Amino acid sequence: MESTKRSLLVAWDFSTVAEYALDHASIFAENVEAEVILVHIVKKESQLEEAKVKMAEAVEKIYKEKNIRPEFIVRDGSIFTTINDVAKEMNAMLVLMGTHGIKGMQKLTGSWALKVIVGSRVPFVVVQAPPVQKKYSSVVLPVDFKKENKEKLSWAEFLGKFFKAKMRIITPKMPEGQMLQRTKANLVFAKKYLESRGIDYEIDTADGGNDFAMETVEFAKKIDADIILIMTTKNISFQDYMLGAHEQFVIANSAHIPVMCVNPRTDLSKYGSFY
Repeated sequence: MESTKRSLLVAWDFSTVAEYALDHASIFAENVEAEVILVHIVKKESQLEEAKVKMAEAVEKIYKEKNIRPEFIVRDGSIFTTINDVAKEMNAMLVLMGTHGIKGMQKLTGSWALKVIVGSRVPFVVVQAPPVQKKYSSVVLPVDFKKENKEKLSWAEFLGKFFKAKMRIITPKMPEGQMLQRTKANLVFAKKYLESRGIDYEIDTADGGNDFAMETVEFAKKIDADIILIMTTKNISFQDYMLGAHEQFVIANSAHIPVMCVNPRTDLSKYGSFY
C-alpha cells in the first residue's frame, strides 16, 4: 500500500452525485495526503476541447465553493473501460464515483455502477449522498464462506490505519456444513490479520432471515456505519448484471451508506485465498 502513488480519481459528469463523490474524495485526500483528480469521459474525440473548457469552469466553481482546486483529465472513450485505464495510468489509490441507487426507472443504475467497477485493479468508493462526518470510523466488513484473496483485508487495514476505524465484522447465519466451516476459517484468518496489525474489530452474526447482502445493509444501517467494505464477485457474468448480483444491492443501498468495492485480482492468486 505504501508504494502506491497517492492520487484519488473522481468520476465527474457534472451531476450532484459527482459532487458528493468529490466531497468524499476530499476527506480521503486530507487523511492520506493525496491529490484529487477529476476524470470526465466523452464519447467522441471531437468533444474533447469543449469538455476541457467546461471542466476548467467547473474547477473554478469548485474552488470558489469548496476552496479546493482539483486537477482534471478529459478523455474520449467508454465510461466502462476508460476510467479504469486512467486509474491504471495514474497509479491511483482509489476511484470515487456517485450513483443514484436503484429506484423507479433507474433500476439498472446499480448494474451500471457495477459494470464500471468490475475489472478494475483499483478499489472504487461508490457514494449516493454527501459525507455525514469527516472520517470513516465505523466500517462494516462482511465475512462469509467465499474464497476471497487477502486484498480486502489490506483495505480494512488501510481504513483502520488512516481513520482509526473499527471493523464491524458480520457473518451469515447458516447450518452446520462445509460453508459454515469455510466461514469460520475465513473469520479466524480475518481476526488474526486485524489483531496482528492493531486494528480494532467486533464480530456479529446476521439473523439469517434474509439474503446476506440485505442483512449486511440492515446491519450497517442499525449501527450507523460510515462505510461498507465488500469484494465483488469473481468472473461476474452478464446474467449477474441483469438479474442483480449481490453487490448491486449493497452499492445502491437505501441507507445511502458509501461502499468500498474491491475486485478479486487473479495476479494475486499465487499468494493464497482469503482463508
